[in-house]
Amino acid sequence: MAVLYAHEVILNELAQGLRSKAEGIEWFEGLSEDDKRKAVHALVLFCGQARAREDDVPESIARSGIRPTHTPAVMLAKWRFGMASLPAYELTKSFRLLVALFGIADTRRRALHCVGGCGHEWHNLSAQPQDPT
Repeated sequence: MAVLYAHEVILNELAQGLRSKAEGIEWFEGLSEDDKRKAVHALVLFCGQARAREDDVPESIARSGIRPTHTPAVMLAKWRFGMASLPAYELTKSFRLLVALFGIADTRRRALHCVGGCGHEWHNLSAQPQDPT
């Protein structure tokens, strides 16, 4: 059984709607800049694992609440994922956008591949004790 790190649990809870967007943003903004970059990088990896698709981009921009003209949205519209290297003031927008994309892709993945239940720890978070860190 794999052990999920606290940030992995939080990111998955956000994608699955087990934590509110406001809670996620508050958590993210409380991180150091280096940890913010690591969280954004982890989200990029999670989006890939969940098989995010380019046609998910418009919905993820709409769900994120950021404008399509903001740099992270423009990057994602071009299917570029280097958001962790953006200036610090772009990280929260990147986080919001990638959480939305991850949520869309992971919801589809659970509906297609895990509909009858699965052994993925990250898909069974509501059954696990929660650690607020």
